[in-house]
Amino acid sequence: MMKLYGVPAAPNPTKVFLYLAEREALGAQMDIEHIRVNTLKGEQNQPEHLARNRFGALPTLELVDGSFIIESLAIIYFLEDLYPEGCLQASDPVARGLARDMERNVELRFANNLSRYVHAVNSPLGLPKDPKVAAEIEAAMPRALGYLEDILRDGRPLLGGDTVSIADCTLQSALQFARFGKVDAIADYPGVCAWDERYRQRPAAQAVLKF
Repeated sequence: MMKLYGVPAAPNPTKVFLYLAEREALGAQMDIEHIRVNTLKGEQNQPEHLARNRFGALPTLELVDGSFIIESLAIIYFLEDLYPEGCLQASDPVARGLARDMERNVELRFANNLSRYVHAVNSPLGLPKDPKVAAEIEAAMPRALGYLEDILRDGRPLLGGDTVSIADCTLQSALQFARFGKVDAIADYPGVCAWDERYRQRPAAQAVLKF
């Protein structure tokens, strides 16, 4: 049996947890054991976990043969390939390419910055406040949020249209982390707010989200 090491609320593990819940809602049966690593107690930096992931990062997927996949999107793509029936990616190369591009933009231009912003203003890990970093991210955030507003402007229920995508999992994992840190970065963006409310009503979201 494969083992998935993670922690609730953290963005990258949550992205994979949401992905798994969405796949399971579509009927996929994945033989994966979930194991919690308590980051508040520093378990991610203990020798036992560092032997799995030398970066001390989460999530980490341990395969049946004892090897490890240690990057969240790589875990998702591996599971898409391993369980292809009912996967979240389109079979058409153009649609798949556009969906992957959207997911990368969501993560690299918004989610990663939002995570840094949360730590700069109210870190759940107790990191010191960093007003300079917070101001830099605040200045850059409107472009990324404008990108999301443009995607959602046509009234689509989800980022990819009518069906859930990996980008939805990425975006919601970032927004949950912001809620965990009591940070609201989307109040002035009605399209993103409406998407957030819709997505959080999904059975997969309600099974995974803690905040």
